[in-house]
Amino acid sequence: MRTGIATVCLSGTLMEKMQACAIAGFDGIEIFEQDLVTSPLTPEDVRKMAADLGLTLDLYQPFRDFDSVSEDLLAANLRRADAKFRLMERLGMDTVLVCSNVATASIDSDDLRTEQLGLLADLAGQHGVKVAYEALAWGKYVSDYEHAHRLVEAVDHPNLGTCLDSFHILSRDWDTGPIEAFNPDKIFFVQVADAPKLSMDVLSWSRHYRVFPGEGQFELAKFMGHVVRAGYAGPVSLEIFNDVFRQSDVERTAVDGMRSLIWLEEQSAKWLDANAPVLSSTATGGEAGTQAPIRRRYPMELATLPQVAEPAGYNFAEVKAADTAGLETLLGQLGFEFNGRHRTKDVQLWTMGHARVIINEAGPGSGDDSPAIAALGFDVDSPVIASARAQQLKAPAVPRKSQANEEVFQGFAAPDSTEIFLCQGSPDGTAAWTSEFGEGLEVPAAAATAVIDHVNLAQPWQHFDEAVLFYTSALALAPQPFAEVPSPTGLVRSQVMLTESRAVRLVLNLAPLMQQDGASDGSDALDSDGGRTGTRRTYQEHIAFAVDDLVATARDCKARGLEFLEIPANYYEDLDARFGLAPEFLATLQELNLLYDRDADGEFLHFYTATVGSVFFEMVERRGSYDGYGAPNAPVRHAVQYDHQQRR
Repeated sequence: MRTGIATVCLSGTLMEKMQACAIAGFDGIEIFEQDLVTSPLTPEDVRKMAADLGLTLDLYQPFRDFDSVSEDLLAANLRRADAKFRLMERLGMDTVLVCSNVATASIDSDDLRTEQLGLLADLAGQHGVKVAYEALAWGKYVSDYEHAHRLVEAVDHPNLGTCLDSFHILSRDWDTGPIEAFNPDKIFFVQVADAPKLSMDVLSWSRHYRVFPGEGQFELAKFMGHVVRAGYAGPVSLEIFNDVFRQSDVERTAVDGMRSLIWLEEQSAKWLDANAPVLSSTATGGEAGTQAPIRRRYPMELATLPQVAEPAGYNFAEVKAADTAGLETLLGQLGFEFNGRHRTKDVQLWTMGHARVIINEAGPGSGDDSPAIAALGFDVDSPVIASARAQQLKAPAVPRKSQANEEVFQGFAAPDSTEIFLCQGSPDGTAAWTSEFGEGLEVPAAAATAVIDHVNLAQPWQHFDEAVLFYTSALALAPQPFAEVPSPTGLVRSQVMLTESRAVRLVLNLAPLMQQDGASDGSDALDSDGGRTGTRRTYQEHIAFAVDDLVATARDCKARGLEFLEIPANYYEDLDARFGLAPEFLATLQELNLLYDRDADGEFLHFYTATVGSVFFEMVERRGSYDGYGAPNAPVRHAVQYDHQQRR
């Protein structure tokens, strides 16, 4: 599949955009007219630079409001078109995008449109240019891609075809099946964009909320499947209008876009396989009454990635700090056992059942000194294959040094710079690498067993959508409908990513805007590239552990001197009003600072610890088939944490 991206997707100058696209691995680009108009580069400079970078110049756009106009406007439009065609000759480009007219003064006549598009095609032919006519979703009289295609067919000119844009088609819920019947020679260009499902006017939706494939809710694999079946073999190009993307690092955004096309290519191939026409097996000598899919080859070949199963669970979580005393105390009070230090690395291992926490003793001057979540390990069937898939999806590798007889972890960096390590899973949930740690301190065995239930990570606002696609494509985690939770510093957007088995639950939070030193919570910021900086942010991260009996665990923790997050009495009065809990049970919850939620499937009990650096811990108990995270209690937690920080 030939890949492309419109320069309008990216921040920076035209030169910076072209360089970023080449680094990300795109085959070609669309040049958005404003990027050229505002550039000091001459068309000849752009042409040479593209050649030097190995980029094709696939589309010049947009040419607006050409058709359905009066005679005097037509003459002006043809003059304007002639100038643009001459410009394209200098650029060495042969395809221009012409949008359907949105002007209120346009004339509703298909005969007039056919005549005027024919004149444009004649002029384009004189310059060796092809015109790709696109139906804008808000076009005055042409807003349906099938209508645009009928006009192209009526003109019947070799220099006039259609451009299929997934946003203009899917935002209007048009059926994409008819694309298969299109003459592929008349499909001049294909643009793809995803978007969240929103209730708003389609123009504003398009101009501000498009995202890369895999970061929204459109059925793009189905759309592409019909395009492939039609016989189209040209570029598949991203056209994304997004306020955040235009403010983000140009190279990171380009890589995110390339990752989205790699993902879309794979998903489209899967859709084609799953929706292949079938032939009765009796026709091929098979068993009567069975059917077999018809395997067909199409002009556009779709590559696939190494296939991996979803992670079987968390292997470990790693927290890094220059001063680890607070973390050690906190884990000990929770009931974790210290299992010793690694024989060659400055790290400690703490365990409770199958819940493993590594404390990385980062020395002073190694970056941020306060405790923060640094890495996550996942159990997978084949770490090498899973790592190869992630790297093909543009995930940067982060190899960890190891010596003889030490397990080699396959690792890569997530968009927020959290390191992700892929570990060989074991049937009994143990981890062979734990033998690399020396003898731990003599401590009483923990009364409770636990597993990592979920991990909550704060995401930089510029790369939240990137993170969703990253975990979807690289780790096979499925995004759930997002929620918004109020906090004293603004709304927190929460996006749950999980495996079908629920063995891995990862919660991504788009926190309120980062603040400079003096912000409320004393934790560290994420910079525009996802790295840790010396500033503070308004949202913390945590690791949650699931136990069988939370009340007993909380009593043990209290006896060890654990500092619980103190829940206000008003919460328990509200809890009683909402659920009518037994007085003894309600008193126990209040005594131990436990929070409670209930739905039709079960109950959820949990408590939080105080925060160390930007990290705190949560202990949970799931009763029945409860599948949530105590979302009604999140505002309470946010408010209490904020209040504690204000009083420091």
